[in-house]
Amino acid sequence: MASIAGSSALSFARPVKAINTNSVAFSPVRKGNTFLRLQPVPMRSVSCAAKKDTVDKVCEIVKKQLALPDHTEVCGESKFSELGADSLDTVEIVMGLEEHFDISVEESSAQTIATVEDAADLIDKLVAGKA
Repeated sequence: MASIAGSSALSFARPVKAINTNSVAFSPVRKGNTFLRLQPVPMRSVSCAAKKDTVDKVCEIVKKQLALPDHTEVCGESKFSELGADSLDTVEIVMGLEEHFDISVEESSAQTIATVEDAADLIDKLVAGKA
């Protein structure tokens, strides 16, 4: 038992065994004790809406812009930051994508791009909007 502010005490009534750690919720404090309750959360699946050709081309452009070695794997889930890109690299990637796909990406949209999938989804949306 740990003493807090001299007279108050924090204790756990019984040990808590974590079975499913998808979500943690804290119950209101009752009589000086803190309770921890674990609740299951439905798993969300992430899928890329972009065409495979678009994703492949974005991967190619990213590898070229960042001068990545041939053995470096770049896929839809690849984050630019994890590939070593800083903010200037990201701007250059977006400019390369604009040039290749003949599109114009607004600054607000460009700031939301963090992964290859993000870029490919935005490209497909902008190309479809042009048609």
